[in-house]
Amino acid sequence: MSWNQRHLLDIQSLSRDEITTILDAARSFRAVGERPIKKAPSLRGKTVVNLFVEPSTRTRISFELAAQRLSADVINFSAEASSLRKGETLKDTARNLEALNADILIIRHQASGAPHFLSRILKSHVINAGDGAHSHPTQALLDVFTIREKFGTLEGLNVTILGDILYSRVARSNIWALLKMGANVTLSGPITLVPRIFEKMGCRVTHRIEEAIENADVINLLRIQHERQREVMFPGLGEYVSLFSLNAQRFKKAKPDVMIMHPGPINRGVEIDSALADSPNSVVLEQVTNGLAVRMAALFLVSGNSASALSS
Repeated sequence: MSWNQRHLLDIQSLSRDEITTILDAARSFRAVGERPIKKAPSLRGKTVVNLFVEPSTRTRISFELAAQRLSADVINFSAEASSLRKGETLKDTARNLEALNADILIIRHQASGAPHFLSRILKSHVINAGDGAHSHPTQALLDVFTIREKFGTLEGLNVTILGDILYSRVARSNIWALLKMGANVTLSGPITLVPRIFEKMGCRVTHRIEEAIENADVINLLRIQHERQREVMFPGLGEYVSLFSLNAQRFKKAKPDVMIMHPGPINRGVEIDSALADSPNSVVLEQVTNGLAVRMAALFLVSGNSASALSS
């Protein structure tokens, strides 16, 4: 097993071996959640701070529970009730948290690059829980983990990512992870949100949803990132639904056993019909469960624990 990172900042900086290591570790930690006592002592005596400056539900709770399952002390930082509201800089806030002996700092921030900045000024380990439209590494890792658990490998699989690619940190991180693990990636959505510049990353781009899903083994749906768009990128939701929503009629073009994914929150009736979101093809709730295991693995590895200890 290979892991040489003090932080988890993005997917680009991880090798294929390191991605495999964290996926294998996640499989071990998923078994912890199936035990009567869902605890492991790996981070006993460590302090983990959830520094979420941008709103979150699934990711924040998942990281909090992951740290608790590993027996760490957890502090949840609320930006709205902090000195950030009084003008304190992110640098000073983070350094004050470190001065309180925080061992791992998990940050979500609206500014791209914020976790990378903190990793350069702190001695604490830093995990990126989402920065602007740049990166969301643990979401990509849990998505790749979920795919690998079903298919055994990602090598040669056809994965379609459908929706707002341009403003999505999930899309960028998924593209890097999928390509590194040997999958074929197709992107689809409105031309304003899926520019052909993504072809330079090694993706196929099509603006016809039927073509995008026809041979897909996996369809990963993304919501419209209204909060990050600086201007209206398409006429309206009605047009988006008519052209790009995954509905029952379009689903007939897909493979019967295609896997449907979504990082959440789902806008039912916009990117996907409610019936399909709840269908046997959907692994949305499995993604949530797997996300807990992946984040346990991330906390375990960045804190300096040996991956080989999990297999001994």
